[in-house]
Amino acid sequence: MTTSEKIARRLLEAGAVKLQPASPFTWASGLRSPIYCDNRVLLSYPSIRSEVIDGLEELAAGFSDIEGIAGVATAGIPHGALLADRLNLPFVYIRSKAKEHGRQNQIEGRVESGQRYLVVEDLISTGGSSLKAIDALKGAGGDIAGAVAIFSYEFPAAVRAFQLADVELSTISGYDKLLQEAAATGYISKEDAQALATWREDPRAWSEAFLTSGK
Repeated sequence: MTTSEKIARRLLEAGAVKLQPASPFTWASGLRSPIYCDNRVLLSYPSIRSEVIDGLEELAAGFSDIEGIAGVATAGIPHGALLADRLNLPFVYIRSKAKEHGRQNQIEGRVESGQRYLVVEDLISTGGSSLKAIDALKGAGGDIAGAVAIFSYEFPAAVRAFQLADVELSTISGYDKLLQEAAATGYISKEDAQALATWREDPRAWSEAFLTSGK
């Protein structure tokens, strides 16, 4: 079993990912989604947590001259800190926006000008929040070695966004592997697998179709 397959299975085992095509979740945008992913759940399972950091370390080895680790708030912080500890590298974390009180920091920790950071995120959807964090880190003087994440929905728009930003992205696992493992373990039926595959092609159209179906 590859690392990607193993982590996909662990996400399902821990309940970090839930697949419910017949009773979808509602995202903050109002869209209905047949998948919900919360990788913070993994922190409660020491053996899985260790496997995730093994996977992130494996990804990190593919980037050159990493001098620091930057976690994206909030869910990227613990996994980023654990990876930084494993690699014995400096760690900082990046908020979505600067605090409105105190020192009004957006980045916590010491960013050294010109230091190359590997950015750690837990989940890649559109890539927007990760790329905003990367812009903030660049603005503080940091260089970007690349970005890694535990899981990606593998939306084409996210792939394009990272390409346009000239940021290399690697993830331990992704949507295709998750569906493969969910089907192999009997977590979902063939019909559910088809619905989930259709959703990834066009989440908005899938959501609108679900709402108009009256379910």
